[in-house]
Amino acid sequence: MKNRIIHIWFMTLLQMHHRICLMNDKDGCVEKMNNFEITKREILGSIIIGAVLLIIGFFISTVINEHQMDQNEKYNKAVKIDDSEMFEYGMRTNVGNAFVYGNLEAVDPVTYTEIGGEYMYIKKEKERYTRHCRVVRYKSGETYHTRTEYYWTWDYVDHESKKSKKVNFCGNTFSIKKIDIPSSDKIKTIKKSSRIRYVYYGVPAKCIGTIFTELKNGTIADNNVFYKNMTIEETNNEFQRNAVLPLFWTGWVILSCFIIYGWFYLKNDWLE
Repeated sequence: MKNRIIHIWFMTLLQMHHRICLMNDKDGCVEKMNNFEITKREILGSIIIGAVLLIIGFFISTVINEHQMDQNEKYNKAVKIDDSEMFEYGMRTNVGNAFVYGNLEAVDPVTYTEIGGEYMYIKKEKERYTRHCRVVRYKSGETYHTRTEYYWTWDYVDHESKKSKKVNFCGNTFSIKKIDIPSSDKIKTIKKSSRIRYVYYGVPAKCIGTIFTELKNGTIADNNVFYKNMTIEETNNEFQRNAVLPLFWTGWVILSCFIIYGWFYLKNDWLE
């Protein structure tokens, strides 16, 4: 991966230099662009700056990679639990980090009478059909004109929600604060009039999935993310998927290009 990054880096620099300047002046002045001159010495300086930024980038990426490896080791060493007895035993004996797979069920499910059913969480959102206007620019022949257009959309007005206070996970009951409720899905839309409607979103009263948590003192950590419909293996793979490094290098290359462009833009008379 490092060789590929180096190749991309230097190809980017070469393309920048090729586009910015065509070296044809023996005395050092290359070309004027947008009211500033680029010299051979500035080209050399930009290569040095690029090399320094590349070294710094590798140092930062090494730190990121080492942190990710430490995290992966923690995930790989975590206990894998998929039954209530082992889960209860792990909490009682302070086994530490663990992936736990099981059913998440609302102890006190909630609902709205107009839609029925049972839910762990439910939200009732009010929307109003509202008229809007916008100014549109258009061309007629060789002349540009503007006109006002009107359109209608369902716009958010207000909402209310209900949530269970307790949940049962893998055979053990916890406060809802212990496990983050999965994301809600749209349930139903009820139209009250031509201008008002209510949209309902909710989480079923029973789900299955995995959490990564710390088992100690007879309970689990607070605010555990619940990975709905994911097995322990799938959750572990998701945790170890390292998307940080590609994002870092993308941002770092873009930042470096701006820095090098800024270097060319500045007046570097002291180089002469």
